[in-house]
Amino acid sequence: MTTGVFALGDLPVERGGVIRDAKLSWRTYGTLSPARDNVVVYPCSYGATHQTQDWLIGRDGVLDPDRWFVVIPNMFSNGLSSSASTDPGFPPLVTMADNVRAQYRLLTEQFGVTRVAAAYGFSMGAGQAYHWAALYPDFVERAIVVCGSARTSVHNRVFLSGLLRILEAAPECDGRGRFSAEPVAAKRAFAHVYAGWGLSQDFYRAGLFESVLGAPDLDTYLQTDWVDRFAEGAAADQYAQALTWLAADISTSYDGDLPAALGAITARVLLMPSATDLYFRTADNELELASLRKAELVEIPSIWGHRAGAPRGIPAELDFLRWHVRDWLEN
Repeated sequence: MTTGVFALGDLPVERGGVIRDAKLSWRTYGTLSPARDNVVVYPCSYGATHQTQDWLIGRDGVLDPDRWFVVIPNMFSNGLSSSASTDPGFPPLVTMADNVRAQYRLLTEQFGVTRVAAAYGFSMGAGQAYHWAALYPDFVERAIVVCGSARTSVHNRVFLSGLLRILEAAPECDGRGRFSAEPVAAKRAFAHVYAGWGLSQDFYRAGLFESVLGAPDLDTYLQTDWVDRFAEGAAADQYAQALTWLAADISTSYDGDLPAALGAITARVLLMPSATDLYFRTADNELELASLRKAELVEIPSIWGHRAGAPRGIPAELDFLRWHVRDWLEN
């Protein structure tokens, strides 16, 4: 395991502005093969860092470091790479494409990689995996999209708009996604809204926050699993990453023609939506599947909603994800 920071210099971004003295924090797992042909790039989901999502990596995990050289690049505005919370001049919008282009420089310049065996991602990480396959079709052999999409859907954008309006309504907000102090009350409201979307109606009806997660009641679960977790991050970063998610679209380089963008992908693609995800619906992936050259869709049968795609501590869903991903990667 190795951790580092890759210096990108002054980095122009596609919607205008420059990340001054841009930094990309990263961590690797496993050993790079002599042929440099065993690389799996594993981008971060919303608010995640390499420290919070590397539970998936292990000999008995979804990604085996004895087989793969796994690279986690920390997304901009996650607090480890260059972030809105620490840079007053941070651009108004940094897109997924901006993130992936920086990650490409990391892999090619830092590690001398000429081909990626797979791009694996969950949620916003899945969007970045899609961008990897779309931006670098000759560089990416496989893309694994877990609870994600090629373009943020209209319904998903409505959800994100609600979160952004909560943060903007905070008295601490200066109107530019920056805050004079951490907006505690707004972030609490943000967390409660997020909790209603992150898990399905079926999850709450079954009371799995008590029977599986061990919370004594709903209020405690919302506090410990949502309010406390979002309190750890900076509101400026949460705002910036929500904008990144809102704008995600692999078809930008194709004048908005999503079927054309999907059709240009030459990588093998595995789409793994959750049956009860409220953000990224199976129907969205089914529409994408029709335009992809080499792809298959395997739905995760779960009532855990979006969380089924990151099933830490959920044995059945973890076994399902592990088996399908490992088998698909090797075959």
